[in-house]
Amino acid sequence: MAVDWSPLRESRDYRRLLSGQLVSMIGRQLTIVAVPYQVYLLTRSSFAVGMIGLVQVVPVLVVGLYAGALADRVDRRRLLLVSLLLQGVTSFLLMAATVRGAPSLAFIYSITAVAAAIQMFEQPTRSAMVPRLVTARRVPAAMALNQVMFQTGLIVGPAIAGLIIARAGLYWTYAGDAFSYLVAAASVFLIAPQPPAADSRPGGIRAPLEAISFIRAKPVLLSIFLIDLDAMIFGMPRAVFPALATAIYRTGPTGLGLLYSSLGVGGLAGALFTGWVSRVVHRGRVVIWSVLAWGVGITGFGLTTLYPRLFALGLLMLALASAADVFSAVFRGTILQLAVPDSWRGRMSALNIMVVTGGPRLGDAETGSVAELTRAPIAVISGGIACLVGVAALALAVPALWNYRSDAEPAPEPSIS
Repeated sequence: MAVDWSPLRESRDYRRLLSGQLVSMIGRQLTIVAVPYQVYLLTRSSFAVGMIGLVQVVPVLVVGLYAGALADRVDRRRLLLVSLLLQGVTSFLLMAATVRGAPSLAFIYSITAVAAAIQMFEQPTRSAMVPRLVTARRVPAAMALNQVMFQTGLIVGPAIAGLIIARAGLYWTYAGDAFSYLVAAASVFLIAPQPPAADSRPGGIRAPLEAISFIRAKPVLLSIFLIDLDAMIFGMPRAVFPALATAIYRTGPTGLGLLYSSLGVGGLAGALFTGWVSRVVHRGRVVIWSVLAWGVGITGFGLTTLYPRLFALGLLMLALASAADVFSAVFRGTILQLAVPDSWRGRMSALNIMVVTGGPRLGDAETGSVAELTRAPIAVISGGIACLVGVAALALAVPALWNYRSDAEPAPEPSIS
């Protein structure tokens, strides 16, 4: 049942990739917490907080598939290195603007939009590198370890962010993020070159059309994207975290950090018990049940927000929901990486990252808008219920996901770098 650590023992370059990602993930969480809090202090509006996600999702959609095509055309290590350094620059700009005084809302939106665009070069590139760094039979374990890293960052980063904001201010929070990208870049620099596959010929400006044509022939791939969009657009509650911490729970920055960290605590707990994932045959069914459990957990969290004294129970519900989401992410990532050839992994990973990052940002906009029209608890509860309805509808509409077997599309054994 315990997580399989063998990919770390098997590949030195995978260790370097994962360790650098852990550092940058912790740093990124500092900004993910600081930006919504700063916007809420400036506006006292959950709608304004939700709009952070909307201004980020536009560059994600515009840049995403072209970034993936580039990852299939050039040395992925070099592209990852450049994108990490550029993300550090965006955090530095937020730091510099904050130390000069309260930055304008337009400036914050603009910088976060640019950062989101740059992340679309980093994340698909990093994901597409994994199947080359470990053997094919280790890919499910590597996907699980990626979740261990990600969820650890979700715990440590927001907790540190809450403490830094409360004791030192937003300036030092952004400074910590900028420094983390330098550390991550140094780790990636030590990885062996990752040149494009010999048969990789992405079509430049036609990359989005190529990607759409590819997934149209693979309903399972399309369904794992759609089910995650359903979970994140309707079930992601983080846009109301500042309002909940400030106006309902009255816990301030420390409570805000705990709300964000609870997602990481549950996710890490789930990720540490993923040793069984390689033995599962019906991976699509695990995805469906996991997203259903996410929707139940978010609905439960929403119900606890009606009673501020149930703050601890609300944190527990968020943690349980996040644990379920980790299982979904591990199996969706495994299906994706083993169902496509290496020459397509950059574009398909980019499409996946567009969903994984764009979905929660659309969810921020949805939750913030509903909260503005009603109340924060209603926004969370209605979103959780909508998520459950969407999962049931998708499972009925695309039976291929329920019937998907792990041996349906075997992948060739990659070499280890």
